[in-house]
Amino acid sequence: MILDREGPRSARNPAGIILLRKPVGLTSFQALGHIKRALGTKKVGHAGTLDRFASGLLVVLAGAYCRLASYAEAGEKRYRGLIAFGSETTTLDPEGEVVAEGSPPDLSSLLAALEGFRGEILQRPPLFSAIHLAGKRAYERALAGENPEMPARTVEIRELVLESYENGLARVYVRCSPGTYIRSLARDIALACGSRAHLAELERLGVGPYRLEDACDLETFDPELALRRIDAAAAKELGLVPLAIDEAFVESFANGRDLSPERFRPLSGSALMEGMRAAVFDPAGELLGIVEVRSQGFAYKAVLPIREEALR
Repeated sequence: MILDREGPRSARNPAGIILLRKPVGLTSFQALGHIKRALGTKKVGHAGTLDRFASGLLVVLAGAYCRLASYAEAGEKRYRGLIAFGSETTTLDPEGEVVAEGSPPDLSSLLAALEGFRGEILQRPPLFSAIHLAGKRAYERALAGENPEMPARTVEIRELVLESYENGLARVYVRCSPGTYIRSLARDIALACGSRAHLAELERLGVGPYRLEDACDLETFDPELALRRIDAAAAKELGLVPLAIDEAFVESFANGRDLSPERFRPLSGSALMEGMRAAVFDPAGELLGIVEVRSQGFAYKAVLPIREEALR
């Protein structure tokens, strides 16, 4: 029997993904406090921050799965937001101070503006964000009174639907690439209409394969029921190519040894190309780690401990 090098999974050694429904009024960090206490560990993190004013799906990682945060947040995002036309704030949300005002657009102007925000666009992230600028977080510079120019970057708006528009309030559904700021989208849509706006409400509906309807509330969180694993289907939706190895090579992989290409077999029809990331699974479908495809084989990116018990 192969045991977890950190010990068998137990209340003291939880590992997996938790889908949490974050309420309005809590920061993402504050929402983790209850999870840490329930699991009895401080080794808990999240993939993709939700601001205090926002609600919805927060993907939480526990134990060894914290090593996978960058991969768990790599899937496309789905949101429902409420754009409040008439005023732009410092933070582009309800918590900031008003810095500019403009009359709300009429419906035809709004619909015309939305056309320019579908597909790949250049977007300037909010100054109040966690992006690093010259070694400091952008929001830290903003709080210090600085006003640096935020560099624009390419994001993809894959779906943008106006669900309602009344009294200067536009409710929109957005499906987008990772790294997209809906606060910035609200600001830029307003500017395209000759108006000003901030994001009054935001609810995250999904991250890659994970959906808000499958999430638990803080009050109903049960460690025995909530811990999930990344399976091959979820890995593919997170942009990882699923690979399998035979039982005979599991311990070798877990100990960072030989990554001979012939030991791996694809679990999907995706072709392997240099630079791709792949998720490696044992014969039981348990995730063992992440590798990167190189010109002459594979390179380790993350390795999980071998566990005696599989997550559900």
